[in-house]
Amino acid sequence: MSASLTIALDAMGGDNAPAIVVKGADLARRRFPGVRFRMFGDENRILPMMKRRKRLREITEIVHTEDAISNETTVSVALRKGRQSSMQLAINTVRDGEAAGVVSAGNTGVLMAMAKLTLRTLPGIDRPAIAAIFPTIRGESVMLDLGANVECDSENLVQFAIMGEVFARTVLGTVNPSCGLLNVGSEEMKGHAEIQQAAAYLRQMTETLNFYGFVEGNDIAAGTTDVVVSDGFTGNIALKTTEGTARLITEFLGDAFRSSLSARLGYVLARRGLRKMRDRIDPRRYNGAVFLGLTGIAVKSHGGTDAFGFANAIGVAIDMAANRFSEKITEDLEAFGNFDPGPVEAAVS
Repeated sequence: MSASLTIALDAMGGDNAPAIVVKGADLARRRFPGVRFRMFGDENRILPMMKRRKRLREITEIVHTEDAISNETTVSVALRKGRQSSMQLAINTVRDGEAAGVVSAGNTGVLMAMAKLTLRTLPGIDRPAIAAIFPTIRGESVMLDLGANVECDSENLVQFAIMGEVFARTVLGTVNPSCGLLNVGSEEMKGHAEIQQAAAYLRQMTETLNFYGFVEGNDIAAGTTDVVVSDGFTGNIALKTTEGTARLITEFLGDAFRSSLSARLGYVLARRGLRKMRDRIDPRRYNGAVFLGLTGIAVKSHGGTDAFGFANAIGVAIDMAANRFSEKITEDLEAFGNFDPGPVEAAVS
């Protein structure tokens, strides 16, 4: 880890800020001993939390501001009046080259708007996409877009595939990651015209991108591909459905083990295995959605996470910066070149 690597933190974003930001940064600096932080927020609230964290204080520069973006702040209001907010100032440091990336647990819509306007998109990328890591039967995969773009054309989907492939290689460490397009069926004739056109593009890239083909919803958890590409509308529904299902299973298991004395005894006997399962599906381990396609690194932590989850979001930003993520996307776009699959016939859903 380079000693010059600095991460900007929006200390006032999130349900439990600034406590989870300070505690999360303290956890992250133990995992990444060479990192430094620039923390933006109310110094009067942050400094008392630093008293017992001497080592964190030594590597952290606190930039005072009393302005913060709340979850209720609209994008239009934030862009007009939030120029001195902790979120905007943190993003500015990435734009100015003073930080390698920014992490915030604040308002998602505002963070996306501010990051897009401040950092701009990479050459060859029309729209940024939200990507996140998913646990699967085979290990981990990355899925995008998860809500940044409700409607996408074929070129957007191809760009998402390229960005997802680079993410899987640099952050997950996957060698030659496979990529699938989320569709209503795995058959080649399924899907609307845009997804058919995107598949035609990607089939021409087989020498440089490992395109699997179409995948369905059940393939996400199965880990059929290392990268799952979707428009933001479908991807966001898939994400929320997955999160809700995980909570449902947890509730059902809790109810089952509390239902009788023998069930409680069964829990005692199965406790070690259940803890292993809990740790594997713990959403805090996969915390840190990334805005891919920008000239700088911006990571969105879940607003309700704890210090452990926020530390993992910081880790995502550090991994991307250390592995030159943005530069690799640009290099891959140049390597793939411009593909024209020709006209695609009307698809059948």
